[in-house]
Amino acid sequence: MQIANSTHDPLLRSWVASADHHADFPIQNLPFGVVCSIGESDPDPRIAVAIGNFALDLRSCYRAGLLRSLDGSKESVFEARVLNPLMNEGPKFWSTLRNWLSLALREGSALQAELEPHLISRSAVNLSVPVDIPDYTDFYCSIEHATNVGKIFRPDEPLLPNFKNLPIAYHGRSSSIVISGTPVTRPKGQRLEAGTIVFGPTSMLDYEVELGAFLGGPTALGDTICLEEAHSHLFGICLLNDWSARDIQAWEYRPLGPFLSKSFATSISGWVVTLEALAPFRVPAAHRAADDPKLLPYLDGAALSSAGLNIEVEAFIQTVAMRSASVEAQPVSSVNARGLYWTFAQMITHHSSNGCPMQTGDLLGSGTISGSEPGTQGSLLEITGRGAQELQLSGERRRFLQDGDTVILRGRCHAPGARSIGFGESVGVIMPARI
Repeated sequence: MQIANSTHDPLLRSWVASADHHADFPIQNLPFGVVCSIGESDPDPRIAVAIGNFALDLRSCYRAGLLRSLDGSKESVFEARVLNPLMNEGPKFWSTLRNWLSLALREGSALQAELEPHLISRSAVNLSVPVDIPDYTDFYCSIEHATNVGKIFRPDEPLLPNFKNLPIAYHGRSSSIVISGTPVTRPKGQRLEAGTIVFGPTSMLDYEVELGAFLGGPTALGDTICLEEAHSHLFGICLLNDWSARDIQAWEYRPLGPFLSKSFATSISGWVVTLEALAPFRVPAAHRAADDPKLLPYLDGAALSSAGLNIEVEAFIQTVAMRSASVEAQPVSSVNARGLYWTFAQMITHHSSNGCPMQTGDLLGSGTISGSEPGTQGSLLEITGRGAQELQLSGERRRFLQDGDTVILRGRCHAPGARSIGFGESVGVIMPARI
C-alpha cells in the first residue's frame, strides 16, 4: 500500500496519549464534527476534531490565534456552527487544515502547550448534526442487497435490468436526518393487511446498514461533474441508518418508490471521516461480471481504479431485556462497502449528469450494504426473509424491531501497512408510536 502523504504514516504518534490506543480516532484519522458542551458556560455548537478520547475545539483555537498561520484561514470557517463553510473551501484547504492538525497534534509538536487548553473530553460534549444538509438522496448500490430483496418479492426476476446500467436512487427528506443517539419514534401509515387497507403503527420496522457521503463545493444549474472530478466534490463519509417501515413501503412504493416509509427518520454518526483520511483504504471499484452491460462512457474511466472504499460496517441490536440484564448488544450483520456495485464517484457523476445542481452539504446514501452470505445482510428484511424466519437474540426472537430495541452501527477501516481508523457509532432507540 502506498501512503498518500505523511498524515497517514502508521508510525505517527500523538501527544494526546489516548489517541495512540484509540480504535477509532488515532492521529491518522482526524474526523470533523460539531460539539456542544454539556452543562458548561459555552453550549453553542462549534466545529471540532476528534483525537483519541478528546475533541479539539477549533473555534477556541481560532480565537486564541492558533490557526491564523494557515494559508487562507477564514473567520467564516472556524466561527461557524456547522461544517458547511469548511466544506465549501474545497480540497486544497481541507488538505492544508488536515496537515496543520497532524503536525500540531503529533509527538514533539511545539504547539502542545498552547493546544492543550482547547481539548475537551468527548464525554463532556454532545454531538449535533454536523452539516446543514440542503438535500438528501439515497441510492440503491449493493447488488447483493438488490438481489436478496428481489428474491423475496420477485423470485423469477430478482434483479431488475436497469440496476446494472445506472445508480438507482430516490429523493429523501433532509428534515428528518438526526444525529446518533436521537430516539426514533415508530411511524404510522397506510398498509395492506389481509386485503384490507388500515392505518396505524408499522409492525415491520427495520434498520438499514449504509454509508453517507457529504458533498463540498457546489455546482450551478446545468453543470455536470465528470467521473474524474467527482472525488474533489466529496468531503467525507459517515455511518447512516435509513430506518424503514417495510409494510408501509410495500403498499406505497409503486409506481414512484418510497415515501412515508422512509421519511420519518434517518440516523447518522456525528464524526465525518474525510476522504483524505480514507486514502489508504481506497480500492478498485467492485468487479463487474463479464456478461454485465458495458458501462456508458460517463460512468467509466481510470478513476474507478481507486473509487471503492474498504470500510467494514457492523450492525448490533440490544433489546430492553438485554439492557436490563447488562447483556451487550449482539452483532447481527457485518459487511464491507468495497463490494458496492456503484461507487460514490459514480453516484455523484450520475446525480449531476442531467444538470441537477449539487449543493455544499448535500448527503448521498449508499443504500443498504449487503453480501450474499449469512451474516452479511444489512437489514432485517433480508435476515428474516420479510418475517418468514426469526432472528435469535440472547434468548429472544425478532422478525422486525420492537419498541425499546437499540440498533448500533459501527464502522472500521483496515489495510495492510496502514493504521486502522473508525467512525464512532450511529445509535438509535425505538420509541412507541405517538397517539
